[in-house]
Amino acid sequence: MIDSHLHLWTLDTFVTGGVRHYSWLGPQHGALFRSFGADEARETLDAAGVRGAVLVQADDTVADTESMLAVAARNPWVFGVVGWIRLDAPAEAAEQLQRFTAQPVFKGVRHLVHDDPRSDFLDLPTVRDSLALVAQSGLTLDIPDAFPRHLGSTVRLAREMPELTVVLDHLGKPPLADPELMDLWRADFLALGRETNSVAKLSGLHMPGIEYTPDELRPVFESALEAFGPERLMIGGDWPVSTLGAPYGRTLDVLLELLSSLSPSEQELVLEGTAIRTYGLGVTPLTEG
Repeated sequence: MIDSHLHLWTLDTFVTGGVRHYSWLGPQHGALFRSFGADEARETLDAAGVRGAVLVQADDTVADTESMLAVAARNPWVFGVVGWIRLDAPAEAAEQLQRFTAQPVFKGVRHLVHDDPRSDFLDLPTVRDSLALVAQSGLTLDIPDAFPRHLGSTVRLAREMPELTVVLDHLGKPPLADPELMDLWRADFLALGRETNSVAKLSGLHMPGIEYTPDELRPVFESALEAFGPERLMIGGDWPVSTLGAPYGRTLDVLLELLSSLSPSEQELVLEGTAIRTYGLGVTPLTEG
């Protein structure tokens, strides 16, 4: 298996030049409020039988991206990096893309849209201009926690920019505890699935008010299969954020139990094939190795 969604951060660089990084993270997050480094991540992956991962940004800063790229340069288990560029400033985005794409492990970009006060972020002309550059560079765009503010605009983005591969993290954060909101999520989620340049991550599904079990998650899993099929789904552990809900091994075990209903070839797509194809990872699926 390849974990398509893993984070790292170091709190001794929490403030640089007077700028506070990881501003979403604080003492209220309990055990999450500490550093999570490459050695601990490698041990966690090894214990779960995961052969490699894609590092995904956790802060809207160049420093976070540079840190992940430095880790990737030292650790062959890092198969890809999804970093941050300033999407609302195309000239700056172009410079950052030129710099980061010099390292082949740089595979995509992401912005913490759920923390951005602009509900129209993905529709901004400047952002669209930058995303055109992202697409031209052969990179992807990850979108975190899209529901409720950004799932509709994610659909518009995928429809209006078919040249861009749009990766929906955490299935868009389905509001499983609220049936009425689930209807709204499902409508946009299925609409996104109809755009063939979209991909979704089976990740980040620890949600308030919902027990993290295969039975509780089966409705959203079935919606994911309906919308995307296994050929456009990939598995992600969302470590270490997911540890607030369950240990890493348990997080994966629940997802693997859901996937057990698929054929071996379909499981391979979700476990490795989709991530390799979507991010252009320089590894061979184990079924072909």
